[in-house]
Amino acid sequence: MSNEPIKRIIEDSYDESEEESLVAIAKDFYSRKLLSTAILVSGLVLVFLALAAYSAVQFLRSDQTREQIMYATLFICGVNGVGLIKIFAWEMIHRQSIKRQIKNLELRIAQLSEEIRAQK
Repeated sequence: MSNEPIKRIIEDSYDESEEESLVAIAKDFYSRKLLSTAILVSGLVLVFLALAAYSAVQFLRSDQTREQIMYATLFICGVNGVGLIKIFAWEMIHRQSIKRQIKNLELRIAQLSEEIRAQK
């Protein structure tokens, strides 16, 4: 059996409107399923931002080089912490979308196998 009927079935059924937009990704992240993760991420981002802001203000107020080095280090740690938390959130968002895509692929494979059986 040639692959031509399978290619035709796939091309006819592909819908680009099912591609996820940024709004859909944001709605998925702030859904009930990931609510605890969203709260954790938001809280940690606020903590790291507060650390970065506090250390920046203290850096500008201090006169001693030792204190300036300490506050500059704290500022860098705070900014890096925000970045790492955002990467964690991005991974959690994509984890959910990958699970959804795998389920869609499983359903699509089942549909294709039924259509191929029906053609025989």
